[in-house]
Amino acid sequence: MPHRVAVIGTGADPDNPDGDGYAMAYHHATAYENHPECDLVGCADIVPENAAAFADEFDIADENVFEEYDELLEAVEPDIVSLCVPPAIHDTIAIDCIRSGVVEAIHCEKPMADSYGGARMMTQEASRHDVQLTFNHQRRFSDAVRTAKALLDDGEIGDLERIEFAAPIGIFDYGSHSFDLCNYFNDEVPADWALGQIEYSEENVHFGAHNENQAVVLWEYENGVSGLGTSDSADDGGPTSAVECHHRLIGTRGTIELGPSGEDDEELPTLRIRRAGDEEWAAVETDDGLHSWEFIDRAIADNVRCLEADEEPELGAANALNATELIFATWESARRRGQVDLPLTIDDNPLEAMVESGDLSPVPTTEDE
Repeated sequence: MPHRVAVIGTGADPDNPDGDGYAMAYHHATAYENHPECDLVGCADIVPENAAAFADEFDIADENVFEEYDELLEAVEPDIVSLCVPPAIHDTIAIDCIRSGVVEAIHCEKPMADSYGGARMMTQEASRHDVQLTFNHQRRFSDAVRTAKALLDDGEIGDLERIEFAAPIGIFDYGSHSFDLCNYFNDEVPADWALGQIEYSEENVHFGAHNENQAVVLWEYENGVSGLGTSDSADDGGPTSAVECHHRLIGTRGTIELGPSGEDDEELPTLRIRRAGDEEWAAVETDDGLHSWEFIDRAIADNVRCLEADEEPELGAANALNATELIFATWESARRRGQVDLPLTIDDNPLEAMVESGDLSPVPTTEDE
């Protein structure tokens, strides 16, 4: 029998997506429809008209459309739940799904949670109740990313020494992908310490959560590989211009770049490599770029495959927590004004705490901005 799938948090009109959701539920649902081993049977949203519109789009029966997710869980008893609500309630709803006793797998949007304690608790409870918990770091399934990893593993640039990234928006939102890919390239080795600084003077809220305006973070993994990450919400020549690359892998015998940036009139390949001794970069052909809704389809397909094979999925909570630890470690370092040794032991959200205490006072943005 197909896996019974339900979506919690359908969101608003997919024809007019914005920073409050980007209609991610619709992309999840489309992916499930592409796989005959899945049957989308229910949905819930606190805005009834949103749930109704979603149900109409995906032919969900009226009796399986709910405003409250707990009623959905009880009535529909889904095997798989896609969780597309804001980060502030990821942990609460995910844990309720985990403890329901009916859900076998949860695929949750990133970032994991708006506190490190919440992210850690989700991971713990999923493990304790043997529920597959995954997060939508779908960029791992880009052919460009996969090809870069293959080049690295084949020794094309020698031994990996440093990973760099530049993230728009902030290290919580977009940076969740950025840190996750850094960890992917370094085989999920845990980080040993982090040292970060941020600037937050203008309110930068995405999906209901604060993101800094600018950040710079240095960290080191337990195997000695180092990291340099930058974010700049304005994208106006701030810290990200120091990296000018989506990701850069620096080895003992060369460098790989994913998504390099150049002059406005300069077209650069999605993936390129320069081995030791080369005078020029060599473009590497890939089947796709770094951004595609198709990656969600690939991610969900892998999650379902792992669920059926009883394998640990690549997007599993343990890997997501590694990335999330570095996000909150960056903000904790800014709060402490010093290096943070890992594993991280805090439970809160340091950026949010600094805003609430008045240590940071971002100027609210207007609707016109």
